[in-house]
Amino acid sequence: MWEAFRRFSALDSRAQKLFGRAVVLLPWAKLSLRWRGFKTTKGILEGKLSGGSVPAGQNFSETVSTIVRMVKAGGRWGIVRPNCLEESLVLWYLLRQAAIAASFRIGVRKSEGMFEAHAWVEYEGVTLNQGEWTHPHYAAFESEFSALGEEKQ
Repeated sequence: MWEAFRRFSALDSRAQKLFGRAVVLLPWAKLSLRWRGFKTTKGILEGKLSGGSVPAGQNFSETVSTIVRMVKAGGRWGIVRPNCLEESLVLWYLLRQAAIAASFRIGVRKSEGMFEAHAWVEYEGVTLNQGEWTHPHYAAFESEFSALGEEKQ
């Protein structure tokens, strides 16, 4: 326990805040997906997006890396163990809050006669929250789910 506290204390204040947000958002996402469903949950998160920005002096890759690490840590040390959908929604939301154009993706496959689905987040074509070995085994939907809920004109 002391080791975890020491590691948390060593984080800069931005990373500590991101960790705290992840610890709160992950259980919220789990409950919201169960009670409201995917479309409504994602719509709520989209409605809360504001034009965030990358902090001065920090580049996009550092910000992306920090957010990914804090969401992973939130899942490891928080009160819930998120599945790929919950983790991906929270990661996508926090990245978008930081004005990073991440893509939320969902793919499907049939394995041993069973239908399986998987969710992940991509930034500039790179998968952020799942190993590169995981998602290629899934047939991703052509359009990203980042645009779900936006009105088509």
